[in-house]
Amino acid sequence: MTDAVLATKGLSKSFGALKATDDVTLDLRPGEIHAVIGPNGAGKSTLIDQICGGLTPDAGSVTFLGRDVTGRSVPARARMGLARSFQISQLAMEDTVLQNTLLGAVGAVGSPWRFLWPVVKNRRLRARADAALAQVGLTPHAAKRVSELSHGQRRLLEVAIALTLRPKAFVMDEPMAGLGAEGSKALTEFLDRLRAEAPILLVEHDMDAVFALADRISVLVYGRIIETGTVDAIRASDAVRAAYLGADR
Repeated sequence: MTDAVLATKGLSKSFGALKATDDVTLDLRPGEIHAVIGPNGAGKSTLIDQICGGLTPDAGSVTFLGRDVTGRSVPARARMGLARSFQISQLAMEDTVLQNTLLGAVGAVGSPWRFLWPVVKNRRLRARADAALAQVGLTPHAAKRVSELSHGQRRLLEVAIALTLRPKAFVMDEPMAGLGAEGSKALTEFLDRLRAEAPILLVEHDMDAVFALADRISVLVYGRIIETGTVDAIRASDAVRAAYLGADR
């Protein structure tokens, strides 16, 4: 089997008597989209926070690019190339598209933000930001304030910011949230192309997008992975249908 880019082993986290994640083991392989699905309260956000460094697990480990990163911070993992997009936008709404992307590029090269430093004139950072905006099709909107963008364009901007990391893997938390049918279709097509850039761990409720994109799906219920498999295997699983998908899937 091809070595995993990102992997968890026995990952567990409790909040009092609640086991938010319970012995979660999964991996993300080169070139794939691995979707994590499950009902609200299943522990998906807690799992992502542990993978990305926002929460320290009670037990288990996270491995990225063959290195144990369980004790590493969010910025340290990001500098290694672990790029995250959020369910709720983390963008600076009153700054421009370019300014948001430049700030990502500053973090990508490990430079501190200096208020008096003319970042926009730094050729290396500007080139990285411009390339990321071009890749997601936002170059014509570079001078706009983020507040002027559509919801779908903001999602693409989050990806552009992640791209400034030159990522080795993406972790995406419900990128389709709030998008209409056309927006979801466009973003699905973009993510299908993006997997060539880096594999994607995708947490998503939009099952049409999941079934269109995923090479593998892991189903998280009450903090535990109840099944991992291909789209066809997950569709056919009685346990998954009972726990999450329902009879219409």
